[in-house]
Amino acid sequence: MYIASANPSREVIGSILGLRMVLFDFDGVFTDNRVWTFEDGREAVSSSRFDGIGLRRLERSGVVPFVLSTEENPVVSARCRKLRIACVQGSADKGASLDRLLEEHGLTERQVGFLGNDVNDIPCLTRVGLPMVVSDAHPDVISYAMLRTNTPGGHGAVREVCDLIAKVRESHDI
Repeated sequence: MYIASANPSREVIGSILGLRMVLFDFDGVFTDNRVWTFEDGREAVSSSRFDGIGLRRLERSGVVPFVLSTEENPVVSARCRKLRIACVQGSADKGASLDRLLEEHGLTERQVGFLGNDVNDIPCLTRVGLPMVVSDAHPDVISYAMLRTNTPGGHGAVREVCDLIAKVRESHDI
């Protein structure tokens, strides 16, 4: 498995060059997987401000970022709006959601990357061209990844992946 800050393998470079979209889980990827719950039921999470610049760089490299979240949560909607990225929420079956996205966007599995952190991400990790996990991913998903970040979820892992993809694509004039 390749660690994101080292020199990428030919396999990782080849996968990056073929990307047109990267799907991101939300909880545990954009966040550190913790949630603050208030008495009235509202929730708050913590995420990294580094991610926004990385997402813009990813887009400039020709790759569309997209959030695919199991949970339906106003926090996810608000963060995605702020970051100006599309999201699908309430996806109990991420494999079926991946199928719909592939069809809607005219993509093949090899043209998609996925950054996840937990067992509900396995249906995507096993099918995409560039399966990735955050450094603090659940142990049961690590073996499914081609790439593992150095940075934990919620602390710039999204930025790390975006920067790597953009850097590789820029160095190959894509």
